[in-house]
Amino acid sequence: MIELEHVTKNYGGIPGLRDVSLRVRSGEIVGLLGRNGAGKTTALNVITGYFPPTEGIVRIGGKEMISDPRGCKRMIGYLPEKPPLYDEMTVEEYLLFVSELREVVRKANRKHVEEIMELCGLTEMRRRVIAHLSKGYRQRTGIAQALCGAPEILILDEPTVGLDPKQTVEMRELVRKLGESHTVLFSSHMLSEVQQLCSRVIILHEGRMIRSLDLTAEDNETIRFQLRAAGSGETLMNALNNLKCVLKAEILPSDEEGTAALRLVCWRTDEKGRATDQVFRMLAGMNAPIRELREEKDSLEEVFLRETEG
Repeated sequence: MIELEHVTKNYGGIPGLRDVSLRVRSGEIVGLLGRNGAGKTTALNVITGYFPPTEGIVRIGGKEMISDPRGCKRMIGYLPEKPPLYDEMTVEEYLLFVSELREVVRKANRKHVEEIMELCGLTEMRRRVIAHLSKGYRQRTGIAQALCGAPEILILDEPTVGLDPKQTVEMRELVRKLGESHTVLFSSHMLSEVQQLCSRVIILHEGRMIRSLDLTAEDNETIRFQLRAAGSGETLMNALNNLKCVLKAEILPSDEEGTAALRLVCWRTDEKGRATDQVFRMLAGMNAPIRELREEKDSLEEVFLRETEG
């Protein structure tokens, strides 16, 4: 649906993007991450056709942005970091105006806008002048204008910036709902938000794409988990290290008397079955009741910091 092929964007000789190649498939919600100045907004501006690339190819729905900009832009709804709102208009007047610009058939325009206002929770604000809206409703109006013309793709630049916690939750739910019927690419500094919403994240650093991370994928080879069980740490560690599926077992501090805490790194499965099943059977045979068995996974924050440091 969205494809960048070896895209570079320079500003007077200063690179904003450096040889970036990425693909966003139809129906995905993808987060674009990076530190300030990493090239996120430049990437979104190039994808939407606001800036042409210095080098490389941008394709939207199989069409090239340079050769068919009109066809590509019809497929995109864009919310910049600062929504392009006309403060003197009411919400309804503004959305009718944007729909006309997007060439919605005039007789269908009002119904189209009604549907968008209902979807974005703006029906009660339809006659409110935009200048008098709260930050949250201004952001909703910004997303509503991106939906005018029924685009297949939504590009959102920091959709929750400046919102209070309640507004952030509401905006997150709106983006999740929109993802059911649109391809969504959005940038954000809120890593917890990205982790909740996205199936995949793309990390930019100093203008380069350094990682595409599938948040739904499971590491099929190894598993890391913490174990708390009754007994001596040394005894349990020695026994567990004798299991073929266990690659490493180490003792952790435990503040509960008579209970050992360990971290295990194991093959997820081997010829004897799942690692967790083997550990459970061994400890049951040793009369060492399990208090806790919890899989450890790197948080998105840990991955992001590891990828962008240095």
